[in-house]
Amino acid sequence: MWFMPVVFGLLSIAMRQDSNWDLRNYHLYNPFAWLNGKVGLDLAPAQMQTYFNPTIDLLYYGLDKIAPPRVLGFVMGAIHGLNFVLLVAIARAVLPVARNGRQIRLPLCLAMAGMLGPGFIAQLGNTMGDNLTALFILGAVWLVLRHWEAFAQARGTAQVLLAGLVMGLGVGLKLTNGIYAPALCVALLLVPAAFAVRIQMAFLFGVGVLAGMAITAGHWFWKMWTLFGNPLYPQFNTLFHSPMAAATGIADLRFMPHDLVEKVLWPFIFAMHPERVSEIRLSMVAWPILYIAFIAFIFTTLRRHSAVAGTDVSERSRATALLAFFALSYLVWLNLFGIYRYLVLLELVTPLVVWLIAQRLFSRQLAGKVAGLLILLIVVSSVPSKNWGRVGWGKQTLRAEVTAIANPAQSLVLTVHVDPPMGWIATYYPPDLAFVSLVPGFESERYLQRVTEMMAQRSGPFYVLLSDSGAGVDSRMSAQRTQSGIARDAQINQDAGRVLAARGLQFAAAACVRHPAYVGNDRLYYRMCPVTPLASTPAGQP
Repeated sequence: MWFMPVVFGLLSIAMRQDSNWDLRNYHLYNPFAWLNGKVGLDLAPAQMQTYFNPTIDLLYYGLDKIAPPRVLGFVMGAIHGLNFVLLVAIARAVLPVARNGRQIRLPLCLAMAGMLGPGFIAQLGNTMGDNLTALFILGAVWLVLRHWEAFAQARGTAQVLLAGLVMGLGVGLKLTNGIYAPALCVALLLVPAAFAVRIQMAFLFGVGVLAGMAITAGHWFWKMWTLFGNPLYPQFNTLFHSPMAAATGIADLRFMPHDLVEKVLWPFIFAMHPERVSEIRLSMVAWPILYIAFIAFIFTTLRRHSAVAGTDVSERSRATALLAFFALSYLVWLNLFGIYRYLVLLELVTPLVVWLIAQRLFSRQLAGKVAGLLILLIVVSSVPSKNWGRVGWGKQTLRAEVTAIANPAQSLVLTVHVDPPMGWIATYYPPDLAFVSLVPGFESERYLQRVTEMMAQRSGPFYVLLSDSGAGVDSRMSAQRTQSGIARDAQINQDAGRVLAARGLQFAAAACVRHPAYVGNDRLYYRMCPVTPLASTPAGQP
């Protein structure tokens, strides 16, 4: 059990270096900005994500500073691999206790099947946070199941508070984990005890969740409140009304079901069309199977009291609580997000859930065969998995050449496009050089006024940061790619010119300085271009 995290660390190295979009947008920029006093100095160079809690990214950022890239990849993969240990512990807590070899091996097999899910493997060793924070959610689930009998006897106050605290730590690090906290809180109401005891346990769990969130996110909520008047800035600004953001909820509705019919049929829909819930095409075979299994389980339970031979009331209620937690988490996700990678936690426990439901639907002899075949189908259909972006290992994880700026405290760099993301480039420039986005996606009148004020307070020079294809200088590019790159750069110039003109600014493409930048062994390019007022002509230009 304890060797498997090492295996996943090695697998992370074999899968090559992470280069996901969010890494280049904000996973490096956010901790850099926080540690170097740039929060409030810069304005949204990583768009809305600039203001996500950077605490979760300190691990990767710190390792990147002290460890070679492959060591960084191994450590991240091994930490993600610790989910295997928790899955085994949870399986042992809900499966019938037996001394024969089969029952000893069963938790290991179910845990391994869970770790091979497409969503988890796609994020192995990367910075997106779902695999990392799954440790806290699984930890909370295990603590609840481990102390289930104590809760039933109105004991275990410290344990339920601890479970809530661990859950809250995970929610604070990544707020999308908020779907799991209410689900586990409601599952605690299934403790086989007096109603008052159930309410007490659920309440104490909620107190623990709030305490955990205060530890990992309280400092950031307070900083956002003092800077912008919105602890979740710029999200939920219809509630907090920060003048520095538009009055919108900033909700991504692209992945939500369109109507009630789609909600009812959602697992079948996104299994056939994975793009409805994910930017990459992952195998979703598990979800129709789970959906049908849950419907059959509920129908059977309503017809008769469904029990598993050889188990006691406490054991059955623990298993039922896990099933309830799974179902409630899915329902909350369905109505709040619809983004598949937020379900990595449920994907990890899917084989165990399939096994538990099979035990309640079929005879003991048949249940293992049916569950085994279904789990095998799920695993086989998931391999090989897609990923969020990988490149070959380099001598450094990321690096970039920079423009020498004589007085960075008096200069300012504007960003004018969202894709490709440019936030990571800012980490290679002096901390007192301000980076400001003109297209953050939530700009208000006060936000744009602040941009004008920042430019008035600085003597310059000012620049605009642009992506560049490398066409004409990169010998690796074919003639076709070169032509495509030239067309793309021309479109970027046109779009940037339009955005700058709206602010009374201009740039001359001929004055831009191109720099190479590297993610692993993948060479990219960007340009730093001097910006001048629209009424004037850049020096040296006709």
